[in-house]
Amino acid sequence: MDNNNNNDFQNQINNQPQDKRSHGTSMTKVAVTALVAGLLGGGIAFGGATYVSNNVSNSTAVPSGSNSGGTASTSNVKVSVSSQSEKAFKAVKGAVVSVVNLQKESSFSADSLFGNSSSSSSDSSSDLEASSEGSGVVYKISGNSAYIVTNNHVVAGSNALEVITSSGKKKEAKIVGKDTVTDLAVIKVNATDIDKVASFGDSSAIKVGETALAIGSPLGSEYATSLTQGIISAKKRTVQTTSGDATVIQTDAAINPGNSGGPLINLGGQVIGINSMKLASDSSGTSVEGMGFAIPSNEVVKIINELIKNGKITRPALGIKYVDLAQISKTQQKSILKLPTSVEAGAVVMATPSNSSPAAKAGIKKYDVITAIDSKSITEYRTLRDILYNYKVGDKVKVTYYHNGDKKTETITLNKTL
Repeated sequence: MDNNNNNDFQNQINNQPQDKRSHGTSMTKVAVTALVAGLLGGGIAFGGATYVSNNVSNSTAVPSGSNSGGTASTSNVKVSVSSQSEKAFKAVKGAVVSVVNLQKESSFSADSLFGNSSSSSSDSSSDLEASSEGSGVVYKISGNSAYIVTNNHVVAGSNALEVITSSGKKKEAKIVGKDTVTDLAVIKVNATDIDKVASFGDSSAIKVGETALAIGSPLGSEYATSLTQGIISAKKRTVQTTSGDATVIQTDAAINPGNSGGPLINLGGQVIGINSMKLASDSSGTSVEGMGFAIPSNEVVKIINELIKNGKITRPALGIKYVDLAQISKTQQKSILKLPTSVEAGAVVMATPSNSSPAAKAGIKKYDVITAIDSKSITEYRTLRDILYNYKVGDKVKVTYYHNGDKKTETITLNKTL
């Protein structure tokens, strides 16, 4: 095998635009600036000269006398505004909360900001301070506990959590469970004074172009239960995150820092997604507007139930690192992978990190191409994970793959992700 071709082959990774999570906002005041338009130059220019006239006729002179006739009043005409968006918002807003991430005060040296030395934490008795804020939605009340779903990155690193209800009441919150892969977390608070819960809709039933509403606390609880409106831009969009690829709902409803963990709802007042991130710029640094992403409600419900049961998510794995076959040139598919031309999609194995992994035990090696699991085709490499996550740790699956051009099938017992 040509080493140079081999190196080029391993370097073929798409430069995908980096998404930016709509992180819980920092506790910083926002300055609002008024925009004023004015005429520069002091007059209106005609032919390069300013026109000024001293000859004013009586018919155009400013009237003198009392200004009492210049009073104003409001109209008695009342407009009754009632829309489905308003009804949907009213149905959910009482269940939307602000989630405050509290952390111990820490002092940093100048060097520590650049990673040259470790930070020195204040003593254990120091007060907690608000590090960031996000949003959440109450989805169930059971006994004296109210359960809230939010983003994992909203609660990450917290020493304590505080929830501010839509009525402004502050409550201590505890983490029930969290998951970094889906960026979801469940927390609970005392249910006293909480009487509103949101219901989940079927995210598979949404349509591109239908109205979507985002509710949350953009820039913090000062702007709690803010509502923005847009449409569903895409039902299933794959975006790259720090935990891997995520399949999410895309919307142009404004999602800002602090909206994280808040609900994306339909006009029926049902939660169809949990707002998680936005795209602020592409790989070239070009500013991007109107591209927010939410975790689909069907996925949210699935994760919530497992977090309630186990406090964490345990997922099955083959124990491989892989890339999309589409990233590999046709020349290298033939010369290195030795694939038949009839194979057009699959996941290319780039490594089996552990010799004890299920794939390694089955004899799957680097540069093998997985094309199906239990007859479910790998149409692109991302579908491999989606298919696997429908199974449980310990399940046996039949893996179809190509090794040096030969088609093989092996039965593999899935283990848990590390």
